[in-house]
Amino acid sequence: MNRVGPSVWRRFSSTSSSSTFVAKPTPSKARHHIQIPDASFPHGYSLTGVHCGVKKNPSVLDLTVILSTPSKPASAAACFTRNAFKAAPVLVSQDVLEKSAGRGRAIVTNSGCANAVTGKQGLEDAWAMVKATDALLPNKVKSEASKDVHDTFVMSTGVIGQNLPISKILSGISSLVPSSLGSDFAAWERAAKAFMTTDTFPKLRARTFSLGGQTFRMAGMDKGAGMIHPDMGPPTNPGQLHATLLGCILTDAAVSPQALQSALTYAVDRSFNSISVDGEMSTNDTIIVLANGAAAGETKEIEEHDPLFPAFREELTSFAAELAQLVVRDGEGATKFVTVSVEGAPTFTDAHRVASKISTSALVKTALYGEDAKYASPSLIVIRH
Repeated sequence: MNRVGPSVWRRFSSTSSSSTFVAKPTPSKARHHIQIPDASFPHGYSLTGVHCGVKKNPSVLDLTVILSTPSKPASAAACFTRNAFKAAPVLVSQDVLEKSAGRGRAIVTNSGCANAVTGKQGLEDAWAMVKATDALLPNKVKSEASKDVHDTFVMSTGVIGQNLPISKILSGISSLVPSSLGSDFAAWERAAKAFMTTDTFPKLRARTFSLGGQTFRMAGMDKGAGMIHPDMGPPTNPGQLHATLLGCILTDAAVSPQALQSALTYAVDRSFNSISVDGEMSTNDTIIVLANGAAAGETKEIEEHDPLFPAFREELTSFAAELAQLVVRDGEGATKFVTVSVEGAPTFTDAHRVASKISTSALVKTALYGEDAKYASPSLIVIRH
C-alpha cells in the first residue's frame, strides 16, 4: 500500500508527466474598473459609500446609501433569491416592495455581514436600517394611513450566521448629511466600493440611451466573486436555490412599476440568471431597479403596452448583462471567461438548462482550465442530464 499510494496520488494530482501541480496565476482584473464621465450617470440620485464599522479596517468602505431625490417616489422593481431560506434583508425588501405597490426612494446596503440565518434579531436589524434611511429622505411625510409603507430597500452581504453590528450601521446612516452624498463619478465609485466583499474591483457601469427622441441615463453596480450561480425571480415566483449576488440599477427614465418589474424579470433571466462561477448557493441574492423619471419631464410613465417598452426592456437587458459579466470576470480564482452558446433549442428555457449543465460541469471546467478539450464532452454531459 505504501508503494501504490504515491503513484496514485501523482496520477490524480497532475495531467502532465511532472508529479508537481502548478496552479495558473490569476490574471489581474484591475482593467475592468474604469473611469466614467459624470454626464453618463442618471439625474435625480444622490449617493455615497462610507465606513461604519462592519469591517475592521477603517479604510475599507462597508455601507452604501442611495437616495432618489425627486419628491415623487420612483418606480421600483426587484428580483430576489428563490432560495427557501431567505435572509432577513430579502424578506424585508420583499415586504417593502409589496406594501409600497412598487414604489421607493432609497437603497441601503452593508457589506461584511450577510444578516442571514439570524432569526428575529436579523429581521429587526434589517427594518432598523430601512427606517433610519427613510429618515434621510427629503420631503418625507408620514400619515396614519402610510405608517407601514416604507421607501427604502435593504441589502446585506458577507459572513452568514452572524448578527449585524447594528448600532454601528445606524450611526453610520444617521451621520450622513446632504453634503456627504454626491452624484459625480467619485460618489458612485464610493457606493460601488462599499458593496465589495471578496471582489477585487468595484463593479460600476453607466450609459446613455434614447427613447422616443429623448435621452436618458442608466447606471448600476453589483458585487459577487464567489458562490455564484444565480436564479432570481420576482417576489411571488417560487423556485430553486441560487447564489450570492447583489446589485442595483438606477435610471432617470419614467417607467411604471408593473412595466419595470416585467422588464427586470426578463432582463435578469438573460443576464444574472445566465452566469455561473462555482455553482454554489446562498440566501441573499437581490437585484433592485429604480426609475425616478427625473429626465422625463411631464412625459407619462412607460407601460408594457407602450411602443417604447420593448426598446427599454432591451436596453435594461443589455445593461444587466454587462454588469453580470463583471461578476464572472471577477470570479474567485478565475483564469478564463467562457461563453456557452446553445442553438436550435425549442425554447429559451431548454437552451438555458443545457447551457447551465455544461457551465457547471466539473469535467468541462477542468478541460477549460487545463486547456485540453479531450477531458470533457459537453454533448455527453447534456445527454446524461
